Amino acid sequence: MLNSGRRRLFSALLQVHKRACQPSRDMRLVQFQTPHLEGPHLGLESGIGGGVIDLNTFDSTLPKTMMQFLEQGETALSVARRALATQLPVLPRSQVTFLAPVTRPDKVVCVGMNYADHCKEQNVRVPKEPIIFSKFSSSIVGPYDEIILPPESEEVDWEVELAVVIGKKGKHIKATDAMAHVAGFTVAHDVSARDWQMRRNGKQWLLGKTFDTFCPLGPALVTRDSIAGLLLLMWEFREFQSARKSQGKVLSQDPHNLKICCRVNGEVVQSSNTNQMVFKTEELIAWVSQFVTLYPGDIILTGTPPGVGVFRKPPVFLKKGDEVQCEIEEIGVIVNKVV
Repeated sequence: MLNSGRRRLFSALLQVHKRACQPSRDMRLVQFQTPHLEGPHLGLESGIGGGVIDLNTFDSTLPKTMMQFLEQGETALSVARRALATQLPVLPRSQVTFLAPVTRPDKVVCVGMNYADHCKEQNVRVPKEPIIFSKFSSSIVGPYDEIILPPESEEVDWEVELAVVIGKKGKHIKATDAMAHVAGFTVAHDVSARDWQMRRNGKQWLLGKTFDTFCPLGPALVTRDSIAGLLLLMWEFREFQSARKSQGKVLSQDPHNLKICCRVNGEVVQSSNTNQMVFKTEELIAWVSQFVTLYPGDIILTGTPPGVGVFRKPPVFLKKGDEVQCEIEEIGVIVNKVV
């Protein structure tokens, strides 16, 4: 039995958990198009798989691209919060074409070998420092767009990844300050041409990673304060003691405890959890910002779990007609046909 003090803490944790999981609090920013609207618009996805609220109709002074929205920072976010709290018309999903939540960022930074279970899959040591490479922003496509198999490659592979979207400019960012520079998170598919990554071009990874359509993103940019931590599912007394000692840190939002998976033609090929990440978001931002200035809209792909095609026996690669689904708990699902 819990004593009165433990019951009070239990009750407080439960209430915070319930509030964090209420759909009305979720900030799921999207870029979209419809036949009756000119150009791209900004919107709010009304929950995973839901319709879209048109932010530009709510406030015509808001920019119509995510890059400009992020550059405005808290000013734009406060408008979006007001829209979220208002009963606004929702465009049916069937009438909306979703674009990537961020298009044409200054940079797409990628991290290799960043899941402990992926390192084990390859029988290699866990890196002591982040392994950094990049994709060109021209590789970005929307969450339901097609992946084009390039004629130059016969070994195109899948990689589901958690993507971090930068919301605030910074250089030499401390890990303790890093989350203040994060706008939110989205689902990414780091499509990879293994022949070009592993054997061609001097074994440099860039060309194998950056063919056109090799970076599907979306559907939504889920703001960092909308990612509900899963730590509240552990109700043992020692967890309550830990919560008390950590002065409430257990209540913080945790993107590093989410289920992550990839399915090819309905078959699960990758299944893990972001708690397997070697270097978490804060460490990656601190590391990368030593070398380059991070700008609003910059994207960091944080690595993939085990189950990729190249390490199967025999190896398996994507072919025309395949459908790839990349899913991250609480963030969403992207679905891309291979053509």
